[in-house]
Amino acid sequence: MAPLIEFRDVCKYYVMGDNTVKANDHISMTIDRGEFVAIVGQSGSGKSTCMNIIGCLDVPTSGSYLLDGTDVGSLSKPRLAEIRNKMLGFVFQQYNLLPKYNLIENVEVPLMYAGVPRGERRRRAMEALTELGLAEHVKHRPNELSGGQQQRVSIARAMVGKPPILLADEPTGALDSRTGREVLRLLKELNAAGKTVILITHDNSIAVQAKRIIRLEDGQVTYDGPADHPDAMKTREQKEAVS
Repeated sequence: MAPLIEFRDVCKYYVMGDNTVKANDHISMTIDRGEFVAIVGQSGSGKSTCMNIIGCLDVPTSGSYLLDGTDVGSLSKPRLAEIRNKMLGFVFQQYNLLPKYNLIENVEVPLMYAGVPRGERRRRAMEALTELGLAEHVKHRPNELSGGQQQRVSIARAMVGKPPILLADEPTGALDSRTGREVLRLLKELNAAGKTVILITHDNSIAVQAKRIIRLEDGQVTYDGPADHPDAMKTREQKEAVS
């Protein structure tokens, strides 16, 4: 079976005046169905660019990105949007909930874009919120909830369309440690239920909650392997110092 996600020598370059910034520099990797992977790196490492390409929000400058066997770099913007809605659920650090909508309306948004009838949207949104323990809050607006509750709403919104991939960008970054652990537990449960979870983070203590780590530095992969391996936590400089 082909990988769910495959980067083939992916480069993403930006021209800034006389300089070329190599945000992703010849990255090759695969992610299979059902994996829980953390893509780790500090600011400027290329992890956000990598996330944008995985999420069909951007396309490579060169090389190929295959999502479920489809080379997305050759697709039109409407087709990219269609694949995004079908294949990917997004969870963001700042939740990105719509302040004028109540919770059930927020969770319905991806289904609305997918053309799901209103009654079915409402039923599926209510089901998702109930599964995440928010049934009694469905008529509340986001600003009436705690940060942890808002992040659970964003997870419900991400999963309501039943996409195979959950892409979580620093999902615990705005939360206290206890609430952050709760969100990570939810991600693990979703992975155990069969979802492919890709966690983007700069924090090693968060990354080790995944089963596999892909570490980026200066736009390149410097580690790709089990999260519990000693090298998973080491930068390129640290590994070179040991050798």
